[in-house]
Amino acid sequence: MSLDWISPADRVRALPQYVFARLDELKAKAREQGIDLIDLGMGNPDGTAPQPVIDAAIAALKNPANHGYPPFEGTASFRRAITNWYHRRYGVNLDPDSEALPLLGSKEGLGHLAIAYINPGDVVLVPSPSYPVHFRGPIIAGGEIYSLILKPENDWLIDLAAIPDAVAEKAKILYFNYPSNPTAATAPREFFEDIVAFARKYEILLVHDLCYAELAFDGYQPTSLLEIPGAKDIGVEFHTMSKTYNMAGWRVGFVVGNSHIIQGLRTLKTNLDYGIFAALQTAAETALQLPDEYLHQVQERYCRRRDFLIQGLAELGWNIPKTKATMYLWIPCPPGMGSTDFALSVLQQTGVVVTPGNAFGVGGEGYVRISLILECDRLGEALRRFKQAGIRYSATECLPSLS
Repeated sequence: MSLDWISPADRVRALPQYVFARLDELKAKAREQGIDLIDLGMGNPDGTAPQPVIDAAIAALKNPANHGYPPFEGTASFRRAITNWYHRRYGVNLDPDSEALPLLGSKEGLGHLAIAYINPGDVVLVPSPSYPVHFRGPIIAGGEIYSLILKPENDWLIDLAAIPDAVAEKAKILYFNYPSNPTAATAPREFFEDIVAFARKYEILLVHDLCYAELAFDGYQPTSLLEIPGAKDIGVEFHTMSKTYNMAGWRVGFVVGNSHIIQGLRTLKTNLDYGIFAALQTAAETALQLPDEYLHQVQERYCRRRDFLIQGLAELGWNIPKTKATMYLWIPCPPGMGSTDFALSVLQQTGVVVTPGNAFGVGGEGYVRISLILECDRLGEALRRFKQAGIRYSATECLPSLS
């Protein structure tokens, strides 16, 4: 029996295709053909979580007390670990009982925040390019997206002065993310001060995604939104265990900041999920308490890969400035090629997976994102394949035709 008469809700049909899901299909097909894929697409860290985290998870699994529904608001000890981490890293004081909430990964929380606070027709300011859930969450909630197109000549920073007063006065929420996925851009403290002043002036809820808080290089220290005076009055900040601690599949994150905003998200979540398995919260608590030596090792690993790949790409014509943070390089497509065509051409000719920039919104067209998630030997093999296939950047040359 055909079920064509059962159509998805408008909120689902309004969603653009999720490019990462499409990439998964293409990767599966390539593997079926016996192609040795080098997957530099998703921001999926290689290797395992730190051994102390694994040990803590095993011990917690053996504790019968953890085998039941956890508290909706997360365990008290994990919330304290979160607020202690914020105080240690940023000098920010937070109440673990009201200003911190564990999440099933930051993506879940970012999306559910939109459902908790956006009514159909509400104006939401979202940078483009940006992490997809920053605009997909509001779309699902029925919000009206006003895209803030980011430009390389402005170092991929939001141009607050370019937002019309009429738009700012209607806007309810502004999502932003520095260090940035996908552009790897960083923002000075002055920018955070400006965006807080802007949000307070227009009474806009600020949502900052600090996913790459600790993946910073060459002495750079990212700014937390909550360091800025007055930010906690109008904003929240999201973080995840996925990147720094190689815990992407564990699905553990958290949000901190304004207690009123967090309570709204908590109320929604109590109707949709039962929170994170308590054993995983114990493991995440252990991760946040790891010594800085572990962090330095992670930073050195990504810094080494960054330098290696930037140098290799330079030999192929790309002039990529050194990034200060994240696990990505954001590189322009050869002139005359769109981001989807370029990514598909690279996959078909070399078996190397990169992410087309338009996956991150219209502002990402003309670029691809490369993840630094493999060691230098595999990155070197990717570069060797690029060279062999004639893939390079030139102001006067394009890639060979897909035909």
